[in-house]
Amino acid sequence: MLARATELKQQGVDIISLGAGEPDFNTPAHIRAAAVDAIERGDTRYTPIDGTRELKAAIQAKFLRDNALDYAPEQILVSSGGKQSLFNLCLALLGPGDEAIVQAPYWVSYPEMVRLADAKPVIVDTGIEQGFKLTPEQLSAAVGERTRLVILNSPSNPTGASYSEEELSALGAVLADFPDVVIASDDIYEPIHWGKDPFVSFATACPALADRTVTVNGVSKAYAMTGWRIGYAAGPEWLIRGMKTVQSQSTSNPCSVSQAAAVAALDGDQSVVAEMTRHYKTRHDAVIEGLNAIPGFECRPGDGAFYAFPRVADAVRDLGLSSDLELAERLIAEARVALVPGTAFGAPGYLRLSFALSLDDLQEALNRVKSAVMA
Repeated sequence: MLARATELKQQGVDIISLGAGEPDFNTPAHIRAAAVDAIERGDTRYTPIDGTRELKAAIQAKFLRDNALDYAPEQILVSSGGKQSLFNLCLALLGPGDEAIVQAPYWVSYPEMVRLADAKPVIVDTGIEQGFKLTPEQLSAAVGERTRLVILNSPSNPTGASYSEEELSALGAVLADFPDVVIASDDIYEPIHWGKDPFVSFATACPALADRTVTVNGVSKAYAMTGWRIGYAAGPEWLIRGMKTVQSQSTSNPCSVSQAAAVAALDGDQSVVAEMTRHYKTRHDAVIEGLNAIPGFECRPGDGAFYAFPRVADAVRDLGLSSDLELAERLIAEARVALVPGTAFGAPGYLRLSFALSLDDLQEALNRVKSAVMA
């Protein structure tokens, strides 16, 4: 859909794309300045594979400050984005015969990373009725002798759902009986959060499982640094060492200049993140209200991130269409609005839209969608 929207825009078609999963804000000035300073200092050469000493120190401080988690430098790996951190984890941990539990709706790359590691993704469906969250009963039914990994994402892409400390503790109680299972906690949207319960990372909520939890985070979403490509992972030293080995044979170290910028992001004024999140929340509220006013659409409020994930099965039926894919095709053709079908996220009958756009563009997009559905 992103490629299709770009192609149509290049042809002069007035398309509003709600597909991109990246902030629409510029990278804050003090972060950009740190990158310029790094270039002027000549910090443009290879760094250690697992990240510079300065960035690791900033990551240590961030985990201690925000999550009450204390990691040694050798327990941290810096990569070219959170995506690479998760990919490194899958390749270092999984192999033929292994299984990884992935809840649906899921970020599209989770099951594919598992398959690239020659392992099997075990998909557990969650839906709007249960707030798009995995229950302890579902986890207990899915975990077994072959399970090596459970992937959790909070706040979620694509749903915006976020786990409370109580909910994570309940999942941890199930996993306590399976000592060979590693938990991947994808926290990339951590500060973009406004739910009634404060954000909590899995390792913080379940300290007894911290020695087999890999916490993945990065600067892309929180600091509007998607193009800088810096993510990081922290966890048990034996597993981080394996992930480093994988990275050493693929990309080696992340960009040196981007690492210097990430230090400024993590160590600097965090009010810039709070300000961007305030805008996301305002947009979220407007989008949820607008989506629920469209016939056949049902959208649950999110707790964070910058996505809405409406159920559109009724609209698909009422319009005489066959699927969410066909509805997405109709909306880009007739409403000139690009959204991503829920099928891509393992959730047929839904659509995902990003509200990382201006309120004016979002309102225009919602009006176009509503008119197309009601035509």
